[in-house]
Amino acid sequence: MSDPCSGELRARVPRCLLDPRAPAPATSHGDGWQAVHLRWREARLQQVQPLPEPSDLSAPLVLPTFCEAHAHLDKVFTWREHPNREGSMDGALAANMQEHGLRTAEAVHARANAALERAWHYGVRAIRSHVDSLGPGAAASWDALTTLRRQWRGRIELDLVAMVPLDQWSTPAGVALADRVAAAGGLLGGVVGPPFPRDPRRGGGLKALLALARSRGLGMDLHIDEGDDHPGRGLLALAAALERDRRRGLPATGPITCSHACSMGLMSDRACGRLAQRLEALGIAVVALPLTNLWLLGRRPGRTPVRRPLAPIAQLQEAGVTVAVASDNVQDPWFPGGDLDPIELLRFSVPAAQLLPWSRLGLSCFTTAPARILRQDWDGVLRQGAPADLVALEARDWSDLLARPPARRVLRCGIWLR
Repeated sequence: MSDPCSGELRARVPRCLLDPRAPAPATSHGDGWQAVHLRWREARLQQVQPLPEPSDLSAPLVLPTFCEAHAHLDKVFTWREHPNREGSMDGALAANMQEHGLRTAEAVHARANAALERAWHYGVRAIRSHVDSLGPGAAASWDALTTLRRQWRGRIELDLVAMVPLDQWSTPAGVALADRVAAAGGLLGGVVGPPFPRDPRRGGGLKALLALARSRGLGMDLHIDEGDDHPGRGLLALAAALERDRRRGLPATGPITCSHACSMGLMSDRACGRLAQRLEALGIAVVALPLTNLWLLGRRPGRTPVRRPLAPIAQLQEAGVTVAVASDNVQDPWFPGGDLDPIELLRFSVPAAQLLPWSRLGLSCFTTAPARILRQDWDGVLRQGAPADLVALEARDWSDLLARPPARRVLRCGIWLR
């Protein structure tokens, strides 16, 4: 009987996603594509054989399945009932709070499950979702998403992050929440400005968060510097706190991710570079979120913005920081679009952030970096023994891919999805 999880494909793969130890022919496409013969069996790649570049461009472009490093599954598809038509941060928060007060576990489960179904067919294998964890909808959100995490295990792996105001972690309720998050295998999160407190002595929330993460061995993922003022202030405060704890000989927390980091992009080149080096030394990863940030930030009614706050991806990468690009909001008060489609995210982000997808660093934001941040066993490099989880695109080259949405086939566990 033939193995239903076996097959083969002649394809073109980004050279930077092939095992650097594997031999390669001298010829490769100028845009970084390498012709290969892929063969898989029992849901694993058995052969990744480089080939001479074919004379025609009919072979599909193949990428690994994707990891979504920052989403909000508890609020997906809520724009229609809770729109934010002024497109402002205040409007988004007001609509979000209204929806949050009406949440039920059944509604969250139905919406998030629909989002996971889409993500599965688009070629997503892991998602980190931040969860509103304070207020009337918190318990419903956690109940629904922990259930979905169990139901989707083996198809899409879910990371869950408890998102609360930072000062919540310095309260007894915050300590109890940290214990529940630890029991659920989640991460601690929170919002680090703006707005920032006028009194610098009001910094107990960050200190308490770091202490809870250390004592429970938990990782963190912070919404930080999601604004267009006080450039880099939250990141500077976090770096200073971590450096202070390191000098005191305190144990490290689990892995730390800083999401957004928008206002850092408004710092001077010199200050930005110094901060990037400090983040690298502290092992902090960054997730850039161009869809939501370019939609909300820098907005002035009746004016087209000329300052576009966005995480300084290239400067961070130059310092050695791991940087991923992620979707963030999907059809909710914070952003009316989005669909958890990694190819559409790439197509939007390449011009928005001036990324070069044919370069290793330009492509890593969508492939190996999010896999590293989500602590996946597979880094996305196509090598013998890697999962047979692929996305095959009908595009001749990067220009073709960027010009129009390409048709795709998705291979999961060695079987093509229909």
